[in-house]
Amino acid sequence: MQLSQQTNNISHLELLAKQAVEGFIIGLHKSPFHGFSVEFAEHRLYNPGEPTKNIDWKVFARTEKMFVKRYEEETNLRCQIIIDASSSMNLVSDGEKKQSKLYFSVVAAASIINLLQRQRDAAGLSIFSDNVIINTTARAGLQHRQMLFAHLESLLQNQPEKQKTNAAKCLHQIAESIHKRSMVIIFSDMFDGENEDDLFSALQHLKYNKHEVILFHVADKQKELDFNFENRPYKFVDLESGEDLKLQPSEVKAFYLNHINNFYTQLKLKCGQYKIEFVEADTNSSYEKILQTFLLKRTKMM
Repeated sequence: MQLSQQTNNISHLELLAKQAVEGFIIGLHKSPFHGFSVEFAEHRLYNPGEPTKNIDWKVFARTEKMFVKRYEEETNLRCQIIIDASSSMNLVSDGEKKQSKLYFSVVAAASIINLLQRQRDAAGLSIFSDNVIINTTARAGLQHRQMLFAHLESLLQNQPEKQKTNAAKCLHQIAESIHKRSMVIIFSDMFDGENEDDLFSALQHLKYNKHEVILFHVADKQKELDFNFENRPYKFVDLESGEDLKLQPSEVKAFYLNHINNFYTQLKLKCGQYKIEFVEADTNSSYEKILQTFLLKRTKMM
């Protein structure tokens, strides 16, 4: 995959991420989650009996609460963001936003990278389809962040058709490359034609080295999960193989819902068993749920 040299487009993605984060932070200050505000990212609560030399008295003057300045090794978090780039992610939602699952995932990932930068945390990026396309280690710094945005922008600009997936193989490979304890965030529809047990095994592998894992299951809820179509003839196209099928939705709805519900019930159960946070990410919803889940998980890890 070639990196995009079009800085205007990269700036556009960064702008979208910045707007999403700033809107989220404004809402955060007005919500019960105010205590998780990023303004205290480099502090922790003072524990009675500790030396007072590291208390931030300026923060105390504003809040009447004692916070201790954290040292760099205490505050740095490593976060590996994994994006499914198979062609099934190119499905465009039929709701108000009319955005693909991949576009939703990229902007959500960019927003998390923006938050990580504000917290001086390290971000890494992995992109896969039937093979691992990009796999960078988690680092901080402006140059590394710009490279991540370039990869994300390139991903949106270069979307090959009929790109199949092998999530199990790729997640195993990515898990092997994450050595230090990290937060691992996955954006995927989890549509993998391989054996489901292999997929679940790959998710379990991501918990190796005590990583904290969040799986954002990206889907157009109305169409993919609820199978909500008008009762008229449709041509359904498999985005990964190109095969098409003409039928009336009512003819297959019961079978489809039974199959999809069984799979996602198993997926959620396995995530619960492996202590992986499973989050439904509807492409027609806002990014607030993504960012809030990330920030809560980060707070628990620090």
